[in-house]
Formats: sequence, C-alpha cells, structure tokens
Amino acid sequence: MAGESRFPDVDSNGSEKNEDIEIIVNVGGVRQVLYGENLNRYPATRLAQLINCLSGGYDTIFSLCDDYDPGKREFYFDRDPDAFKCIIDIYYFGEIHMKKGICPICFKNEMEFWKVDLKFLDDCCKTHLSEKKEELEEIARRVQLILDDLGVDASENRWKRCQKYIWKLMEKPESSYSARVIAVLSFLFILISSVVMCLGTIPELQIVDSEGNHVEHPTLDNIETACIGWFTLEYVLRLISSPNKLYFVISFMNIIDVFAILPFYVSLILTHLGAGMMELTNVQQAVQALRIMRIARIFKLARHSTGLQTLTYALKRSFKELGLLLMYLAVGIFVFSALGYTMEQSHPETLFKSIPQSFWWAIITMTTVGYGDIYPKTTLGKLNAATSFLCGVIAIALPIHPIINNFVRYYNKQRVLETAAKHELELMELYSGEGKVGGSKNELEDLMGEGKEHPSWSRQLKVSYSDTFIHLLSDEKHYRTRLQSCK
Repeated sequence: MAGESRFPDVDSNGSEKNEDIEIIVNVGGVRQVLYGENLNRYPATRLAQLINCLSGGYDTIFSLCDDYDPGKREFYFDRDPDAFKCIIDIYYFGEIHMKKGICPICFKNEMEFWKVDLKFLDDCCKTHLSEKKEELEEIARRVQLILDDLGVDASENRWKRCQKYIWKLMEKPESSYSARVIAVLSFLFILISSVVMCLGTIPELQIVDSEGNHVEHPTLDNIETACIGWFTLEYVLRLISSPNKLYFVISFMNIIDVFAILPFYVSLILTHLGAGMMELTNVQQAVQALRIMRIARIFKLARHSTGLQTLTYALKRSFKELGLLLMYLAVGIFVFSALGYTMEQSHPETLFKSIPQSFWWAIITMTTVGYGDIYPKTTLGKLNAATSFLCGVIAIALPIHPIINNFVRYYNKQRVLETAAKHELELMELYSGEGKVGGSKNELEDLMGEGKEHPSWSRQLKVSYSDTFIHLLSDEKHYRTRLQSCK
C-alpha cells in the first residue's frame, strides 16, 4: 500500500536496494511517505541516512530521530512541520524556498538539523537570512555595550575608571540621571546659540562701535561666548575620555562639533592680531566669513535627535533614488531649456538670451518654484513651459515613495532592535533571579572579557535563550523545537 512502509528488497549480492526503500516520517504530527529513489539524490542529508539506519540498531536510529515506532516503522521528529515542507522540496526540485512568515534564523537551524547545505537556499531567501543575521548582531552589540557599562574592572587604575565614567556621562544619556541632565543642557545650549546667532543679525538689536560699524549687542555676544565655552568643554571632555581617540576625531559628528566652535576662536584671534598683520577691512571680511560657519552647530542637534539620525540614514540608503531624481531633472532641464531658447528666439523682447541662461528658467520651472524673472512670451514657449513643469512634478514624485519607505523601515527597525535588546536583558535578569540556567557557565564572562569583576547581579547572570535568541551570546549549538516561537 502507498501509505505503509515495506521491507527493503535485497539484490543477488545480499545488499539492499535503497531506491526501493519506503520510509514514513512524522514531523510535528504531519506524516509523510518518502522514497529512497528521491532521498538518495543527496546522501549526506539526515533523511537519506534514515534508509540505512535500521541495520545499525536502535543506537543508530535514535541518533538520527527523536523517536521510532518499530511496529509502524515510523520515524518521529519534534521539528517545525512548516519548515520541513519547504526543506523536503530539495529532493524534488533541487532548491529550497522559505515560506512567508517563517523566521529565517529558525529556518537556517532547521536546514542544519536536516543536514541540508545552505547553498540550496534560493538567493531571495538568503537575502532575508542575511538581514535577520544583521539584526541579531545589532541586538547582541547593544546588549554587550550595556553589559560592558555595568561591568567594573578592578585591575584598572583610578584614572581609567574616571575616564570611563566621564565617557558614559557625556555619550550615554540613558546610563544615569546625571547623563540625562547633561544631554538636556547640551540640547538647550545648541538651541540658545542658534537663536542668538539669528537675533544678532537684526539691525535693531545691533549697536554702533567707535568706528561707526554695526556690531552685535554685548549681551548677545556674552551669551554666545558662554555657549562656545560649553561646547568647548564638552568636546574636550569627550575627547579625553574617548576609548578610541583616532576614531573620535575622524567621526562625522565630531567634525561638525569642531566646525561649530572653531570659527569663534579663529575670529577672536583675527580680531586681536589681525590689525597689525593686515588691513582692518580684510580682517573684518574674514571674521564675517568665519561667523557664517556658526550655522554648522545646528547639525549638533542630530546627536540628540533620533529622528534626524534616522533621516540621515534614510538619505544614505536612498542614494540610488536620489541619483535617479537628479538624472531625470538633468535630462529635463537640458531638453526644455534648449526648446525654450529655440521657441523664444522669434520674439523681439525674448528673455532667453542663451541655452545656459535658459537652464535657470528650466530649473525653477521643473521644481515648480517659478520666480518669474525669466518667462516665455510666445505661445509655443508657454506650451513648452507647461510641459516642463508637468514633467518636473512627475520626476520629483517618482522617487519620493522609496525614500519614505526607507525612512519608515529604518525607524521601525531601530525601535524593534531597541525593544529586543531590553527584552533580552530583562530575560537575563529573570533567569538570574530564578536561578535558571539558560546557557553555559562562562558564557557571560566570555562576553564581558576575562579578568573582569562584575556587579553582584551580573556575576550570577546567565545568558537567556529567549524568542529573539542571540546566537552571538553563546558558542553552543542550540536548535528550536516546533513548540518554540520566534518574534
């Protein structure tokens, strides 16, 4: 019968004909009949090894499956049946596709259990697997950073401990109440400095010096000096306490910090020393040029704003879409400016003097700005203008949706990763408090580093195997059962 297994045939030499063997497997309650002709296509897999395991006795059988019924000759596996339905396709189609909704990491573990090589996984599914691996690596990195902050190395001298304390105080607002206060103060100083810079340009708030020049009000100048003093102190403390000073100096946000405070000191030096070195007019021009660079401090807000950081990342991930936008606009600007110049030549009062000059008209038209300084006067020119701004609207609207999707995807991903890291830490504390063992004895010590002393709770802390299951926190091999879920 098709649904029952039969004893294997024996050839003239007494060896089994594996192609005629029929086995029954029960994976998570789902029974399936498999044939040796198909299984032997990949002899290194676990299912193919079941064909010859009966002759090896029960030890061999139970090394391959969870249970075995000799009456029904049925092999039992406590595995995910949905994943098994995907994996079994390799024996019929030579490749594997993951079903939607299956965790890629769990599916990878299932493939390893059934001894199926990852090279048979389709490329589209490998992409999902690599994305999930990156997420788990990010979660593990965040958990490790938090655990590192909680650890105290007794071998460190007082300066090292003080340096670490200052670093957490200046860089990690979530580490303590004092760190949060400093982060709020830094945010307020950035806002105050930006407002003062704007107010200093209002003529009514300026005063006239002895030489008849309009300069900033002394009160605003004093507030600016206080803000620069705070920015300088903050940068110096962060530089001194940085564990990697080279990386700190070349970091983009730290370069912004330098550009925010450097113009103040350079202009101060030029003001006091420039009169003897060059004409006062040139010094004043240099000072004004440097003072304009103070606008760079507004970018310091990105250090305290998750939204601005997310926007920056979304734009970095959207270079392809932005490139397409610029390409569409460049082609449209060249075409419509040339057409506009040609069509307007018949009018005696034309404003289109040359094609390069028409580029400006095409730019402000396609971007729907329309200053009105250059405009067509002929009928054909007006039709060309109408066509150009319609094409401009379409060209700008096309890449907007992918850019928004990149922003939303990254923002949601960061929230999920943050929640997952907190969830993992909570489970670690829970396992520690209940005295449960979630991992090997020295896993956390290996993670934190050798020779360190940890707080009392962290010394008892065990790595948990939660639904997120961070493999990087454990060197052991663990496989999920079908009863375990994955978030």
